[in-house]
Amino acid sequence: MNEIKCPNCGSVFTVDEASYESILVQIKNKEFNEELENKIKDLKYKYELEQKNREAELERANNDEISKLEKKIFELENTISNNKITNELAVKKAVEEKEKQINEMEVTLLTTKNELNSQKQQSEIEISKVKEEFNQKIKEKDEAIEYFKDLKAKLSTKLVGETLERHCQVQFEKYVRPFVKDNVYFEKDNDASSGSKGDFIYREENENGVEVLSIMFEMKNENETTATKKKNEDFFAKLDKDRKQKGCEYAVLVSMLEADNELYSSGIYPVPSNKYEKMYVIRPQFFISIISLLRDGALNTIEYKNKLEVIKNQELDVKKFEEDLLDFRDRFARNYNLASGQFEDAIKRIDKTIDDLNKVKDLLYRSSNNLRLANDKAQDLTIKKLTRNNPTMAAKFEEIENQKQ
Repeated sequence: MNEIKCPNCGSVFTVDEASYESILVQIKNKEFNEELENKIKDLKYKYELEQKNREAELERANNDEISKLEKKIFELENTISNNKITNELAVKKAVEEKEKQINEMEVTLLTTKNELNSQKQQSEIEISKVKEEFNQKIKEKDEAIEYFKDLKAKLSTKLVGETLERHCQVQFEKYVRPFVKDNVYFEKDNDASSGSKGDFIYREENENGVEVLSIMFEMKNENETTATKKKNEDFFAKLDKDRKQKGCEYAVLVSMLEADNELYSSGIYPVPSNKYEKMYVIRPQFFISIISLLRDGALNTIEYKNKLEVIKNQELDVKKFEEDLLDFRDRFARNYNLASGQFEDAIKRIDKTIDDLNKVKDLLYRSSNNLRLANDKAQDLTIKKLTRNNPTMAAKFEEIENQKQ
């Protein structure tokens, strides 16, 4: 049995085991339930508090995030607005520039079109003018051809050749003479002392008298009705001979022969140098051109010719000095040998006979006289006399004298 004391009245009463167990169970259940409810309340309160805190924290975080997003949205909206304004301004500016460029291009196109039309009209006028001038020149050429054909038919062979010579002479006086100095010579070759002569000789010298250029000219023409046609090469040998005999550097054949031969009609034809050196064949229209061409080449080498002439003069001075020295030595040796021979002959005659004494005396006198002359010549010989008319040697002796001083 178990005793139970009442907490209110203090009475003690006994209960059996079953009742006691039942009471204990009830008490335990009540306490457990109360405790459980309390714990549930605490847990619920904590949960609610945590939930509120979490919600508050989430709300703050959401508010912060929303604030950031709103700020970012505001910035983006401002950027978009600014970009829109900028883009609108850029588009407007680009459109204005393009419109300006288009307007300028339209103006330029219109101006170019007007210029082209003007140039086209001017070109048409010029072409028409050139055609008229060309037709006029063709007409004049045809008339000149007919004139010269008629002239050739009327002239003798000699007059045909002289007409070509006259043409070249007129061309020279008209187009060359006004532009060259007086040291240019262009005249007919009238010297036939060697058995042959050319038609004209051109010579030019520089201010020092050194020849710059020399040309032998031969002019050849013939009537179209001539039965036997000549060829240019038929005159090469004679022209080369005339060039060499007259001391000319170049030879030029001015020819109207072989009119259908393209070799001679294409311009200035150089004859192969393995046949004839420094020889050219030209048509009359290239007469001035060949002179200009050869003259330009010659003037470019004038400096070297001047130097060569100076060297030649120096060599001539040295040679003249050597010749004078050798001449003096020969004359002195001749006088000495003569005197020596006469002296020995006199000694022999003295030894041989007294009778020859007068002759020996004469021989001695003559020997003495020759020696005297030789000695006078030797004494009279000076550097000044040896270098007379010899500036090169005079300059060299003067240079040696200066070095000694």
